Amino acid sequence: KGRLPFGPYTKWIGAHWVLAALADLGYPPGDQDLIPLREQVLSWLFSKKHLDSVKSIEGRVRRCASQEGNALYAMLSLGLADERTDVLAMRLHSYQWPDGGWNCDKQPSADTSSFMESLIPMRALALHGTITANVESQTAAASASEVFLSRRLFRRRQDGSVMDPHFLRLHYPCYWHYDILFGLTVMAEAGFIHDTRCQEALDLLESKRLPDGGFPAEEKYYTSASAASGSSAVDWGGVSKRRMNPFVTTEALVVLKAAGRL
Repeated sequence: KGRLPFGPYTKWIGAHWVLAALADLGYPPGDQDLIPLREQVLSWLFSKKHLDSVKSIEGRVRRCASQEGNALYAMLSLGLADERTDVLAMRLHSYQWPDGGWNCDKQPSADTSSFMESLIPMRALALHGTITANVESQTAAASASEVFLSRRLFRRRQDGSVMDPHFLRLHYPCYWHYDILFGLTVMAEAGFIHDTRCQEALDLLESKRLPDGGFPAEEKYYTSASAASGSSAVDWGGVSKRRMNPFVTTEALVVLKAAGRL
């Protein structure tokens, strides 16, 4: 009923991830019981303390834009949008880096967007652009797509090497992390899945299909320890390279269908 067992400092964290998870799972929009969770999240994102924490260094806003991105995507997906939703979109526009993405790295020398901080804002702005026909959001999402497409979703531009081996392994949920399946999911949602630069990642995804037709969760970003950061009481299907995970399988099949591979 919109209430979670979190203290005053951490309650927005629980509300934020609950809404993000429901949106990612395709929970039906319009549930009014979610409004208290929306208000917890927005009270944090619109607080003076949060806004004062936004810093610009060397002409780039150093923000964990995945936070605004997750909130924007959840509000739109769950039918909870109001006038503050457009404000979140405008913030993401203003925080966007010259190369098209976002980054929270406060090192002055950091001048390249982060995969972790760019995918979720791209996803949110693509949906915002679709729902509202906002040209600025559509343009921002297209610009963000180049952060990933120019690297074929997992390779360094300089030498073509794999950016991070964890990017090649399948997970669910990813939270704010990145892997090729999450990247391909967003490319499909945003309308870029037929770009030829997605082909290698699609080939790699297909290669992971199990004999029964499903896909495994090869790693996880959650823990069952209740007191630990990243803890989850949800059964996300477990991790096994030889057993189908229903969440990963569903997401993979949606991506392959969108790409015309089913």
